[in-house]
This record gives sequence, structure tokens and C-alpha cells, in this order.
Amino acid sequence: MTTKKKVTSTGQTADEAADQLAKRPTRDSVAAALDVIGDRWIFLILREAFFGVRRYDDLRKNLGASPNILADRLRRLVEHGILTKVQYSDHRNRFEYRLTDKGLDLYPMIVLLLAWGDKWESGKKGPPLALVHTPCGHVLSPKLICEACGEGVVAQDVRWKPL
Repeated sequence: MTTKKKVTSTGQTADEAADQLAKRPTRDSVAAALDVIGDRWIFLILREAFFGVRRYDDLRKNLGASPNILADRLRRLVEHGILTKVQYSDHRNRFEYRLTDKGLDLYPMIVLLLAWGDKWESGKKGPPLALVHTPCGHVLSPKLICEACGEGVVAQDVRWKPL
């Protein structure tokens, strides 16, 4: 009698998955990214930046963050090249914070987080807003797509390999 090996969500046997995990790097890009952006206030600042909010006073009003927390997170985002600080007024040295190319690359992550929140945390009332794809005018339903084949990506269809 043969025993059936249990298959994990990634389609591997439990032994194959354990062997692969043993080879996985202990420090990866997720950990490195979280060192920079893994904070509630950082995500909320980025959300506001993608909505076009650039000025400190507007960020503070919209977020309700204490001045020390907001200043610290803005400083971190500037230090890491995600935002750039640009003077917009000589009167009282006023600055605004603009997304850099590095910051703009975070947009898919913010949109997918929004979609997850809409699906799992929006409650009975449903999502509070919709994103509209301007070129076609339709409400956006973000999906992760494989660049090579165009298929939707789900965790069960992905494996990792060391580089």
C-alpha cells in the first residue's frame, strides 16, 4: 500500500517545502523593504502622497498625526529617496513633499493593499471609494499579473528560487 504525500498550497510535498525553506535566505527584500516602509504612518503618508497631498500642514490635518511623528516619518521617507523635499515658498520657508521615481514604484503595493482592505475590512457599507482608470473610465479592480504569460498570479502558483 502506498501512502499519499501531503501537498502544500504551493503544490510541493511537505518534505520538498521543508527542504526549500531550509535554503531560503534569512534576510530578503521583504525584510529590507519593511525596514523602510513597515510603519502605519509611512503607509498613510504614502496614501496621501498618491492622492496628491504634498504639504506638511495638509498631511497633518488629514492624518491627525502628532508633529513629531509626522516630521520623523517624512524625514525617513526623504532619507530613503521615496519623497523629495521641495521649497514652495520663500515666506516662512515652506516645503512640500513629492514622490520620487522610487516612491512612485510603491503605487502597486498601495493599490493592492487598498483592494485587500476593500475586500476584507470594509464592512457592510462596502469600500469608501473606488479607483477609476482614467484612460478607459472604468473602476479599477487591481490584480497581480504575470508579465510573461499575462495570467493572474495567486500564491499557489508561485515558487521561489535562490539567485
